Amino acid sequence: MYAYPVYLEQDGDSVLVTFPDIPEAITFGADADEARLHAQDALETALELYVEARRPIPVPGKCSDEQRVAPSLLVQAKLAIYATMLEHNIRKADVARRLGWHMPQVDRILDLEHASKMPQIEQVAASLGIHMEINLSK
Repeated sequence: MYAYPVYLEQDGDSVLVTFPDIPEAITFGADADEARLHAQDALETALELYVEARRPIPVPGKCSDEQRVAPSLLVQAKLAIYATMLEHNIRKADVARRLGWHMPQVDRILDLEHASKMPQIEQVAASLGIHMEINLSK
């Protein structure tokens, strides 16, 4: 769902990583393997900027699967919650009221860098009408 096309381009002695759908996500590595390792972190950092600014998360463009980078599963779950809240104009205070939580608890759920626990993520998702499932494939 949040797997974004990525471009790797030789740039002098390093490999430049860019995401056409997320222009804020830029990184590099000494070679293609190292560049790909840094790509997920750059993507998650840029997506955090969208959440902090209450901007919509860009829809990933089309490309082959091997040319994509996705955030971690936890970050993807948080992005789905954020996107649903934005789409339905649901504020953090509304979520806190629905769950009987304090605001810092909701803030942590939407903080892409916070290592939230899946039971809390599932609680928030359920309160927003989101059905969560993991699809494993080779």
